[in-house]
Amino acid sequence: MDRVPSFDEPLKKLLGGATAKVMAEHLDLHTVGDLLHHYPRRYEERGKLTALADLPLDEHVTVVAQVADARILTFNNGRGKRLEVTLTDGSGRLQLVFFGHGVHKPHKELLPGRQAMFAGKVSVFNRKMQLAHPTYQLLDASDADEATEAVDAFAGRLLPIYPACKQLDSWRIAKAVDAVLPSARDAVDPLPASLREGRGFTSLPEALLKAHRPQTKADVEDARARLKWDEAFVLQVALARRRYADTQLPAVARRPVADGLLDAFDAKLPFTLTEGQEKVSKEIFDDLATEHPMHRLLQGEVGSGKTMVALRAMLTVVDAGGQAAMLAPTEVLAQQHHRSITEMMGELAEGGMLGGSDRGTKVVLLTGSMGMAARRQALLDLVTGEAGVVIGTHALIEDKVQFHDLGLVVVDEQHRFGVEQRDALRSKGKQPPHLLVMTATPIPRTVAMTVFGDLETSVLDQLPAGRSPIASHVVPAKDKPHFLSRAWERVREEVENGHQAYVVCPRIGDDAEEAEGKGEKKAKARKQAADEDPEKRPPLAVLEIADELRTGALAGLGVEVLHGRMHPDEKDDVMRRFAAGDVDVLVATTVIEVGVNVPNATAMVIMDADRFGVSQLHQLRGRVGRGSAPGLCLLVSEAHEASPARARLSAVAATLDGFELSRIDLEQRREGDVLGQAQSGVRSSLRMLTVIDDEEVIVAAREEAVAIVAADPELERLPELRTVLAALLDKDREEYLDKG
Repeated sequence: MDRVPSFDEPLKKLLGGATAKVMAEHLDLHTVGDLLHHYPRRYEERGKLTALADLPLDEHVTVVAQVADARILTFNNGRGKRLEVTLTDGSGRLQLVFFGHGVHKPHKELLPGRQAMFAGKVSVFNRKMQLAHPTYQLLDASDADEATEAVDAFAGRLLPIYPACKQLDSWRIAKAVDAVLPSARDAVDPLPASLREGRGFTSLPEALLKAHRPQTKADVEDARARLKWDEAFVLQVALARRRYADTQLPAVARRPVADGLLDAFDAKLPFTLTEGQEKVSKEIFDDLATEHPMHRLLQGEVGSGKTMVALRAMLTVVDAGGQAAMLAPTEVLAQQHHRSITEMMGELAEGGMLGGSDRGTKVVLLTGSMGMAARRQALLDLVTGEAGVVIGTHALIEDKVQFHDLGLVVVDEQHRFGVEQRDALRSKGKQPPHLLVMTATPIPRTVAMTVFGDLETSVLDQLPAGRSPIASHVVPAKDKPHFLSRAWERVREEVENGHQAYVVCPRIGDDAEEAEGKGEKKAKARKQAADEDPEKRPPLAVLEIADELRTGALAGLGVEVLHGRMHPDEKDDVMRRFAAGDVDVLVATTVIEVGVNVPNATAMVIMDADRFGVSQLHQLRGRVGRGSAPGLCLLVSEAHEASPARARLSAVAATLDGFELSRIDLEQRREGDVLGQAQSGVRSSLRMLTVIDDEEVIVAAREEAVAIVAADPELERLPELRTVLAALLDKDREEYLDKG
């Protein structure tokens, strides 16, 4: 090919339709640039040429030898085929084996007398040295020079192994990369020259060539250092520009007012705020007092009092004449927040009502399932400004909802909301309102910098006084069934001592089938699947476990269920009765994961705990131990003792530190899951960088990015960087910066 293709040229023009289609559908590679940024995952060392007489066991070797003989053997009554090839090089003999479908090509090519190079790992079978499924390259015996050159190129090289898929293996991807590699020379280098030279980085074209076709291990290191830096730097520049743009927006400053609603609220608190709550509140109040919108992430341990901090910020805004809205991801959570906030505020939440405080305001709830009359009244209270505080679900975002003067938006559990929802709510202010984002999943600093880089971060890491420690234990139900019996006895003991318990299951269960009397059949099928392979049986379900407990281990106790398919009024009724102590045991799905606050609940049993993620388990566990009595969390699992799933559960049982657990979670899952599919920009731009291991790179890149954007917000002096940013942040990818 004489013409060098450009980075945005579609692969189907160069590679043929079938290959390009597989790359697009299975590897998300569409252009020359995509393929050049599809880096090898590792490099196979073929080793220097080795004489057959000196082969070391268990090492990768490359040998040049002649085929002495080749024969196909059958086994399994003729159903299986094995090709055995014997090589000789004058110093010794070596056997090669190929199995299954892999026998056809070598059987045609490796004929007695042919000379070739073979690379693979040496093993022993039946006391003979062998190479199983080696890669090989035939040599042309008639041209000695060419053969020598081929040997050198084949043996000495690091062989790139690419992330592949079933439909396209690594060597075919390597071949495709060869076709586009000349384009690497035209790569637009985003790094300012001074930064590149100052940090001693190789140029981008050279880094791409070294990544795909390294001559030495030092080449690989050079390429990785440079490409990691690019990923961190371009991302941090994008985030720094977003932060800068936000500081240019106007907002109404909301300053605290003496003797207002906040002071009245603080005066009636039955406890003092923790040092952490005081410190974070001050950061928030300082932000609210400025004339550009606050963008702050408030992250804290389960139960560290984030809601209290958010409520005080909301009351400050009401004092300053504005309204505050809290957006919750589920109706259960919105109702829970509304209930706890009105309880904390008492008569201060009844502004304008008989018996309400004259300094008070109205606190309204707005959810999709409210009755027409209640909904109409809530909308009226918002538009007139009568309601200073509103708590709601996505229903808050609808066009019909108008505010008198929206000053602050609090988003609870940010990872459940997309950019569109956040922006739709923010657009309801006369000027952009201040924004406080809360998350109860502690995020390691590097992830916060990479995903929430456009937000300033506040961390609450102290637990308020009066919170009790939680003991956590793994219950190996399969190996030690008596442990599970003991777990149910412990639940019964907690209830007899006047407390309550949660039982959490991964699935709701099919009540329609149960009603038709198919329950027994299903239970039998479940048992059979579990006996054959615990991994294959469906996860345990709320409806089935609740029935089993009512008639078995917890007979005589008040057992109720809570799950997402119930009618909202029914859910609210169950939660109210549980909070009031009228229900002993609540069997639920993860709807109770965040925000549910019942101090009298002391025990939690999580069924099939290995089916939940680390941070989810930590969230769930945070629902117990919220009062003065110690909490107990039992993680029930049928996973094998040596499995990674059990290791994960042991890690959760071993520490209550959410930041430590989120690190473990990230190390196990890697970024793909953590940053999430929603963040397509991160997914497609983080190829070399691992957020958890490359903290220094991220911190340094952030510092450089902030300095560059402060000096040149539009990047007018850095056109190359602007070009690369534009390519990274096409419409879809830009959104991940908001999705967080």
